[in-house]
Amino acid sequence: MSPNKILFVDDEPMALKYFERLVSPLAPVITASSVEQGKAVLRERGGEIAVLVSDQRMPGAHGNELLRFAREFHPRIVRMLTTAYSEIGEAIEAINSGEIYRYITKPWELGSLHADLRNALELAELRNERDHLVREKLLVQQQQLLGSRLASLAMLGAGFVRGDSSAAMHRYARAALAAGCSVPATPWHQWDHAGLLQAEAQRGIAIAQGLGRWQAEFGEDRTPERAFALLAQALGAQAQGPGVRLSSAAPLTALLDAAPGEMPQAAETAWLAWLLWWDAPVQVQASAGGDAGGWTLQALSADSTEPAPPHDWLERMIEQMTEV
Repeated sequence: MSPNKILFVDDEPMALKYFERLVSPLAPVITASSVEQGKAVLRERGGEIAVLVSDQRMPGAHGNELLRFAREFHPRIVRMLTTAYSEIGEAIEAINSGEIYRYITKPWELGSLHADLRNALELAELRNERDHLVREKLLVQQQQLLGSRLASLAMLGAGFVRGDSSAAMHRYARAALAAGCSVPATPWHQWDHAGLLQAEAQRGIAIAQGLGRWQAEFGEDRTPERAFALLAQALGAQAQGPGVRLSSAAPLTALLDAAPGEMPQAAETAWLAWLLWWDAPVQVQASAGGDAGGWTLQALSADSTEPAPPHDWLERMIEQMTEV
């Protein structure tokens, strides 16, 4: 539901009652009698409030302190100051500093008050629609980043397998999906396109270097007991025969869902490097209790078969991951 309420803050009880009676036909009104009460309302009910109107002269703290607080923590709320003619200079200063949208002089004239508040409510609705569109756009960008990372890992993986790396990469993608891989949390306001591409390229280089180091360390002996012991050691996990027990799913997803700019740690590249090196089916299963209960990685029996990945496995995996 879109925010639709007006918060009015004034230390005079009659002003609170008068404002609510005049304005309630336009929108629901919440009142507070001090700056501190106004801050408390914003903390508890900020998501409901479209417009904040504050008196300037109040005991303890002036209204512009509350307006600065709202600008910092609830920037989409339209902020207005109501003040006497003798305090117009303070109102103009508040406008110039970006603290308020406009000011309303006391005593109020009903027609002008209603017009100003209608405009403020319309502006709040436009901001809400803009924020909704921005959130949708950012979600699409995050989903694209996740898909781009999986595609990059598929290309990197091809350089570490003598034959076709599709089976190993398909296992990696299936495990990440089962483990709840999500779109990377990305503070888009901190990244421009070129900066993000550079960060992702640096991350890809670090992953490639990590894969190379692990491949060399794993060696040539691929007996199940040794292979899973190596994996357990690389992940800092517990070996259980031809298997490994993980305390969380993080090693299965870290190369995909880490925030931009975070360089991969050695253990985060070990799982993919091991899958490419092992190049055989692996069962990935959540223990009782889901992620909180851990995950187990086990070798399949010698007579088990695994269907070859479809030719469009990468496209399918990207679609499934970005739908979560």
